[in-house]
Amino acid sequence: MLLSRNMKKEVTILGYLGTRRDVSKKLSFAMLRDPEQDTCVQLISTAVDEAGAELDAHRVLKSLKEWTPVKINGIIKERQPAKDDYVLGMRLLNTLEIHLRSITPLNEVADDLIIKEDTVFSSDQRHLQLRTDKELRDNLHKRAKAMNVARQRLLSHRFWDIETPILFKSTPEGAREFLVPTRSKGLAYALPQSPQQYKQILMASGVKRYFQFARCFRDEDLRADRQPEFTQLDMEMAFAGEEDVMHKVEMILKAVWSEIANVDLGKQVSFPRMTYQEAMASYGSDKPDLRIGAKIHTITERLPEDLISKITSLQDPVVDAFKMEVSLDPKQTSKFISNFLDSPEGKPFLENSDGQPAVFVADTSKPLSGLSALGYPFVMDCPPEVSVDHGELLILQARKNEPFFGGSTAIGNLRLALHKTAVAQGIKASVAKNEGFRFTWITDFPLFSPTNDTDPGQGGAAGLSSTHHPFTAPKTTEDIELLLTAPEKAIAAHYDIVVNGVELGGGSRRIHNGEVQEFIFRDVLKMSTERIEDFRHLLDVLRSGCPPHAGFALGWDRLMAVMLGTDSVREVIAFPKSGRGEDMLVKSPTVMTEAQLDTYHLRLKD
Repeated sequence: MLLSRNMKKEVTILGYLGTRRDVSKKLSFAMLRDPEQDTCVQLISTAVDEAGAELDAHRVLKSLKEWTPVKINGIIKERQPAKDDYVLGMRLLNTLEIHLRSITPLNEVADDLIIKEDTVFSSDQRHLQLRTDKELRDNLHKRAKAMNVARQRLLSHRFWDIETPILFKSTPEGAREFLVPTRSKGLAYALPQSPQQYKQILMASGVKRYFQFARCFRDEDLRADRQPEFTQLDMEMAFAGEEDVMHKVEMILKAVWSEIANVDLGKQVSFPRMTYQEAMASYGSDKPDLRIGAKIHTITERLPEDLISKITSLQDPVVDAFKMEVSLDPKQTSKFISNFLDSPEGKPFLENSDGQPAVFVADTSKPLSGLSALGYPFVMDCPPEVSVDHGELLILQARKNEPFFGGSTAIGNLRLALHKTAVAQGIKASVAKNEGFRFTWITDFPLFSPTNDTDPGQGGAAGLSSTHHPFTAPKTTEDIELLLTAPEKAIAAHYDIVVNGVELGGGSRRIHNGEVQEFIFRDVLKMSTERIEDFRHLLDVLRSGCPPHAGFALGWDRLMAVMLGTDSVREVIAFPKSGRGEDMLVKSPTVMTEAQLDTYHLRLKD
């Protein structure tokens, strides 16, 4: 809001009418918000002007509801400085005021609407949530600024901003797709899970460096950090490998965090790295939160065989353990863990087919501090990483003696669940706000994982699916050779960036040879000929002399949520979907009408 300090100058201003205070029938004070709601100014309205003439503006002002968009005309005058420089999060022009001469409503607020800053609006009134919630609007503003920071940084490094099609075709990349029927009978588009194939085609088209803020669509179960449609910063580089891409991703993250969050990540010359197997072994997760202590350690060889047989029916198991400080009072610690395991959150851990967790509470008033079941040698020569003091908790969990697959382990999930519960109960301090941002790269993922009932994978008959996507290259020559003998042991040239327990994005070096790509489809994944033909366009492109290339995708919704400290990606999206995938404002999705079904040659099955 720009106002001249030339006193008694007449001005015309647009904005939202704010709160009004009636001193008497002839005198009122009101606030005028500027259209961006950054600043506000006080309006003075009187029934008559200085010459004694009646002012119609006073009557109109008193007839209008708060949040009415208005055009006002008045005289700028000086005022005594106000006590506060800010009102409702807006900067107050506290040495100026406007004496109202005329006011014109530009629309009206319906009588059945009550719009106040403290009104809690439901999701079907998202526009009012945004209008009255400064934090939500600030999130969107920061999101726009962050996108501009990233875009300008990439453009300065000779990346081309290229849009790829939204109407694509159905291909088994790994996630479930949304189909878009056409009026041509039996034909449908698919919305892209990502621009993956198009950006690889760009690499074969003579484009050296590509990026776009891409809209992506996946028909998956929703969570706080997942929406059916989302935005990712998509990148690809020709004649490049993993190190080139990881360097560029770090550059972007450091620039965005510095300019938007005012956090300097430059002290880390390069983010630390951790292999997938190391992350799963030490944290029980492929997206570890490095702010939380209590690392997991394998103690199988330290335990008596009779104890192992009591906690699991597995043959030749691995037993992992972690310790956790809960209370100096063993009784309080025992109560905490008992209540947790009796709760709905604890029930899944008791139903683990590999065996229930073994729980020990250190108590120096008992023989061997209450750890006698672990055996005298263990207690007397306890590994320091799981040595517990009075009142501390020690958790043991058995698992199969095999390489890790998937995103987490049972003991890793239990570790996080106990920490979350302890924080919720005030037993442990939250690390969400006061421990900064701990970035790490996770590398050396398995190239393939066993298929499961949750993810569709590529639909092959081998019992394997690509851990990242089927275009990811084996990491080394030895891993290429394993494709012939033991593909489940092959390591991928795949890398994820993780911060504070959240995966911000992932990428890989791609297969750029058409014969290798088709071999993986046909002989490793054992996809049907029909499904392989869905990728014929890509195979032909790779055979045209496609250069080596690698890329990455940053989940922009998730990135903004983490950086701004929000609990859900919905807080950084203008019009998010609900947990059921619905837009409550516009009421989508909708039931298809008979006419629509006829147009697209569809019918509904019972």
